[in-house]
Amino acid sequence: MLNPWLHVFFNSMLPIGELRFAIPWGIFEQNLNYWLVMLVAIIGNSIPVLAIYFLLPYVTKYIRDLSPWFDKWIGWLFSHTYRRHTKNFDKYGSLALLLFVAIPLPFTGGWTGALTAYLFNIKPKYAVPNLILGLVIAAIIVTTFSLSLAGIWAFSL
Repeated sequence: MLNPWLHVFFNSMLPIGELRFAIPWGIFEQNLNYWLVMLVAIIGNSIPVLAIYFLLPYVTKYIRDLSPWFDKWIGWLFSHTYRRHTKNFDKYGSLALLLFVAIPLPFTGGWTGALTAYLFNIKPKYAVPNLILGLVIAAIIVTTFSLSLAGIWAFSL
């Protein structure tokens, strides 16, 4: 049986759920301290986010070099995404990245934020602090929301 803290850590590394899943799971399923759950989830979520941001240029270059079809498809995907979202990033800069990561909704979060930072060529001195701060804000929102719902549930009994 895996240690519950390792569960929180590894669950926060997973795409889609990220810390939005790991925090409520650690608090309610494992009855762990919510401050520590938040901290472990932020650290766990930060690892793949930073790995994606720093390794994605090498991975995409490798994939694009595999075949002309991959190169064309990735070029289309990146240009399509860039065209659809460039207005917000031009208007708000790296603050848009922070908000994108901080708001805990489907298809937002650290993984997508790291991909977006790479796509919009946001320099590491702006991207890394905004990605990490976005994860911290998201963790605070998820924890607060989870504890609020627990309080509402407890008073409804």
